[in-house]
Amino acid sequence: MKTYHINIFYSQEDEGYIADIPDLKYCSAFGETEEGALREVLKAKAAWLEAAQAEGKPIPEPRYRPAIYQAAL
Repeated sequence: MKTYHINIFYSQEDEGYIADIPDLKYCSAFGETEEGALREVLKAKAAWLEAAQAEGKPIPEPRYRPAIYQAAL
């Protein structure tokens, strides 16, 4: 399975964490914790790839590479 970059961020509106995979259009998930969001987006990724394969759609190559930034507040 290909390795895709995952973004995880806190959403005040949703009062929880959102995880998304930019290379897989509309592939995202919610969790009350960062770990929960990651766990859920990995399930979403597997389902996304399975559905694309079943429908004969192309699987995109990973384009995004992680870059880690730390902001001092």
